[in-house]
Amino acid sequence: MFQKFMDDFRESTGSALRLTSLAIAVAILLFITTCFLCAAAFVFVLQNYGLLQACLAGAGVFFVATILAAISYILRKRQIRKKPVEAAAKSTMQAALSDPMVLAAGLQIVRTIGLKRIIPIVAIGGIALGLMAGRRQTADDEPEQE
Repeated sequence: MFQKFMDDFRESTGSALRLTSLAIAVAILLFITTCFLCAAAFVFVLQNYGLLQACLAGAGVFFVATILAAISYILRKRQIRKKPVEAAAKSTMQAALSDPMVLAAGLQIVRTIGLKRIIPIVAIGGIALGLMAGRRQTADDEPEQE
């Protein structure tokens, strides 16, 4: 069970690293392309209208690019906040509970302690888990101070 968890972690880390390196390469190439397009627009406006208008046109192009980047950053930040963290925890818990070794250990514990004694222990554990989940959910709902 632990080995499967570690393999999943390694695989997700490797794929995240590859995707990040590709995103960085795309960002650098997009920046170079934008620079050449801005230079071409600057030269075109310089030849037709003059130096002042060319500088203002270049500033306008970079202002629009900045606004687009800021909007995409804000949208991505909202998307990350909305993504449920509990889904990953549930999938890990489901994988752990579906493991036959965990089920065998649970049955052995029930046999050793006894069914009459284990029911109150499980009930108290369930209540404690519910309280912890409620506390974590209310802490996640509060807005961050940035």
